[in-house]
Amino acid sequence: MNRLPWWMGGILMSGLLLLTFSIFGADRPIGASTYVPYFAGIIFDLDPEKYTYLKDIQNSGAWEGVMLFGALVGGFVTSVFITKSFRFSLIPTGWKKYKNSSIVSRLLWSFFSGFVMIIGARLAGGCTSGHFMSGMSQMAISSMIFGAVVMISLVITGKLFYNTKEQ
Repeated sequence: MNRLPWWMGGILMSGLLLLTFSIFGADRPIGASTYVPYFAGIIFDLDPEKYTYLKDIQNSGAWEGVMLFGALVGGFVTSVFITKSFRFSLIPTGWKKYKNSSIVSRLLWSFFSGFVMIIGARLAGGCTSGHFMSGMSQMAISSMIFGAVVMISLVITGKLFYNTKEQ
């Protein structure tokens, strides 16, 4: 299967951002982390009058849920029908190669890292998709700083994760 050239991805991403910011789209930036507190408010039946943040995110949280569900379905359809690469595995090959074969270890680390990521997203005032796609496209200084911190963190985490002893 032929891949699109890198510049075509940039053009398509620009079109997506223009549509998202327009009145025909969501009329707001792309993001995903706001859905977590929005969904928590629904699950735990929290009163938006008491928790004012829930009132502030009512429209954006609902939109992000639809976007995330669409990404899940789109990824599944692509992996099953287009790339034919779908497989279900509790332990990815990289985890098995560099860490261990324990399902419990994998699930605990996944939960812990996801928890840390959502806290980081809330502290940063947005998630990676919001900062990288929407913030950087608007040349927001906070998103540029966020991007630099994420890249540095990726290098450090990669060095720690892939630090293996040669046999």
